[in-house]
Amino acid sequence: MHEIGIARQILRTVERFAAENGVDGIDEVVCDNGELSLVIPEYLEKTYPMVVKGTILQEAKLTLNTVPGLAECDDCDEIFNVVEHKGYCPSCGSFRKTVLSGKTFSVKEIIVKETGDGSLSPK
Repeated sequence: MHEIGIARQILRTVERFAAENGVDGIDEVVCDNGELSLVIPEYLEKTYPMVVKGTILQEAKLTLNTVPGLAECDDCDEIFNVVEHKGYCPSCGSFRKTVLSGKTFSVKEIIVKETGDGSLSPK
């Protein structure tokens, strides 16, 4: 289950961001998860709380956005969803394609906690 490693990398990324920006509170981490990235959202959501326990992310919400796995058919130029069409072009039936999106996993946003006066939470 490589989702534990992904959760650890999210934690390292946020900890580095927090240290560089003098932040000590995070409300939410928003990640983009490509349909073709091999990251299983349910597994990541289950492992995340264990990995971040006792850290700056302990109270932070994890939000996963799904990025569609889109491809262009190399034979007829049709753009299609790879998962939805099981890898085959719905227009011509070809399996030859160039993947356009949905292969990566990334931290998209880190939402910092606000203090009681509306400012960001500095260290």
